Amino acid sequence: MISAKSEVQVDTPEVRVTEWRLAPGSATGHHIHQMDYVIVPVTSGELTIVAPGGERSKAPLGVGKSYFRKAGVEHDVLNETDTEIVFLEVELKP
Repeated sequence: MISAKSEVQVDTPEVRVTEWRLAPGSATGHHIHQMDYVIVPVTSGELTIVAPGGERSKAPLGVGKSYFRKAGVEHDVLNETDTEIVFLEVELKP
């Protein structure tokens, strides 16, 4: 699987904003979120989420339809579609 591309746009004592670009067939890699975070979709699409036990679920994204998650989320995020998916991850530092 291809690695997703990430670029940190803002990194202050309060917040870190990262742009994620997932080309078709790419993945973020398994990770655990250490901070609360907000996802802000830049493109529409559907991500595949893989939990630590291998369970798979679909996560539809709509442009500008943000969502919040608490720290501790553990998963891999895959783009199994034919189009690039882009979103901003806003991590809230403690």
